[in-house]
Amino acid sequence: MTFQVKTRARSDAVDVTGSVRDAVRASGVQSGICVVYVPHTTAGITINEGADPNVMKDILDTLERLVPWQGGYRHMEGNAAAHVKTSIIGSSVQVVVERGELVLGTWQRIFLCEFDGPRTRRVLVKVLGEK
Repeated sequence: MTFQVKTRARSDAVDVTGSVRDAVRASGVQSGICVVYVPHTTAGITINEGADPNVMKDILDTLERLVPWQGGYRHMEGNAAAHVKTSIIGSSVQVVVERGELVLGTWQRIFLCEFDGPRTRRVLVKVLGEK
């Protein structure tokens, strides 16, 4: 399954947990693994706390301090910082599926992390396992 996410800013974190849950339920898989993948070089995917929105703001702010937009990079397109941040976060996550549901911790959510927006991004979900 593929769905799209519209980001709102150059750096953004969008909770996609609901859409991933929908994909798992639609797959009919009862026990297995769910792979969530973002096919972009300037956007990533991560799992972290979703109860307090300041957690993801802190993560984005920390990445900005570690990898500032203006950093004397050699990449000619002007978005080298976005590429570096994506490499730090990663382009996929895997989540266990049991009884047809994602197995996430109490506060865990799945986030698309935008580093070169705003844009419309694709998220691919593949659910493997037993029905």
